[in-house]
Amino acid sequence: MKRRRDSSHGKAAVITDRGDAELSLGVEFEVFLNFRGPDTRLNFTDCLYHSMDVAGIHVFRDNEEIRKGEVIKGELECAIKNSTIFMPIFSKNYMSSAWCLRELAFRVDCSRNRGDHAMILLIFFDVDPDDVKLKTGLYHDALQKHEQKFGGNLVQQWKEALLKVAHIKGWVLKDTG
Repeated sequence: MKRRRDSSHGKAAVITDRGDAELSLGVEFEVFLNFRGPDTRLNFTDCLYHSMDVAGIHVFRDNEEIRKGEVIKGELECAIKNSTIFMPIFSKNYMSSAWCLRELAFRVDCSRNRGDHAMILLIFFDVDPDDVKLKTGLYHDALQKHEQKFGGNLVQQWKEALLKVAHIKGWVLKDTG
């Protein structure tokens, strides 16, 4: 077993040899960032992560290295289920990432079927809420490509998750540089 970094609140995850995470001392992460890496990792998301970390907020920022297969499990599932705030950062290429969509659908499923009431706080980074509501071609076209690869049932779950969260007010940010 190995121990992940302790937060300023003294919370830690113990990662077992199977890759599962067991939480110690309550909620592991206060915020789970859900984002498309190439779009925002080195600018907005990185700045947001470090600002929250300096403020003492324990933030989960996805690392591609923990993705071992097509299903959300282990540390990733635990982090999503146990975060107080789930923060999707919708960007131009967000929909091209099956991982972003899997995480979002899993969070919505947790809220609907497991009765938890974690807050979902939306950030629209260089996209409009209508894109997320599938009223424009930007996200709709990406979903059609996913449907060819993953099939209609899974893509339908992703659409439902998007539409479920899209009514929520969020921050709309435009990249000016």
